[in-house]
Amino acid sequence: MIRSSAAARTIAVGLAAFVAGAIVSLGLAGRADVRKHDARTGGPVAHFDHVVYLGHLNNPHATPGFPGDPRFRLSTAFTVPQDGYYLQFVREGEHTGTHWGAPCHFHVHAHCAGALGASSLVLPAAVIDIRSKVRGDVDYRLKISDLKSWIQRHGPLPHGAAVIARTGCSKYWGPSTAPRGRTYYNCGSRRRGLHQPGFSLRAVRWLISHHVLANHGALGTDTFGPDPGTDENFRESSLVFHRHRIDLENMAHLGRLPAKGAWVVVGGPRNIHGSGSPATIFGLVP
Repeated sequence: MIRSSAAARTIAVGLAAFVAGAIVSLGLAGRADVRKHDARTGGPVAHFDHVVYLGHLNNPHATPGFPGDPRFRLSTAFTVPQDGYYLQFVREGEHTGTHWGAPCHFHVHAHCAGALGASSLVLPAAVIDIRSKVRGDVDYRLKISDLKSWIQRHGPLPHGAAVIARTGCSKYWGPSTAPRGRTYYNCGSRRRGLHQPGFSLRAVRWLISHHVLANHGALGTDTFGPDPGTDENFRESSLVFHRHRIDLENMAHLGRLPAKGAWVVVGGPRNIHGSGSPATIFGLVP
């Protein structure tokens, strides 16, 4: 039921470097078009028309800090009038704002950012829209049945994919002191504590056993993590971080992606011994 896209991955790794050059050469308005063919099927495996942002702008006045994390600070260090150039000083945790997590975030001796290959950060995307379920249950856990329904509608999930849950919670992005108790960390429910939808542990195990999350792959979400807010042990993330799998957190603009066919490129610094990194995540949209 799950088809391998190893050939597509080989081609897509080069897209990260290609994107900048393609956009410049096309005057930021043209069509970026890469066509290659899978030797087995003869069909195109790499093609995109435009590039979109899939993250929030890094802004200490708008970014809600996860409870207990280092405070996000951004200050002006140099200015053109006084110093001849402009530069800001950024101080933030590795998991501030839109970011990705490396396996060593939860596991001792697991791979940190510098040990992951580039293909770990360039992945075919599958977007699972669960907004209708979340409206009835802010703590909804994405089930195996949701994955199977997606497959019936869109076809097989790609091998080594970024499986992304579109929950709708990103609309509550903003300072944790949001009015009337509607915050990002309770997905606008006004409930006390951490409340958000996430992947069920059974669904994560199913994705692994069916090679969707193979030695590469990611769980992504437009919430503060792929775990349900009621799971204080973060079991889903812990399972994802085994091998070379990563997660993509605090994503945005997921409505700009189709359910299937796009790719995600995760950019940002790779710190030595990094547990992840604040990220600019791009969507390559066919």
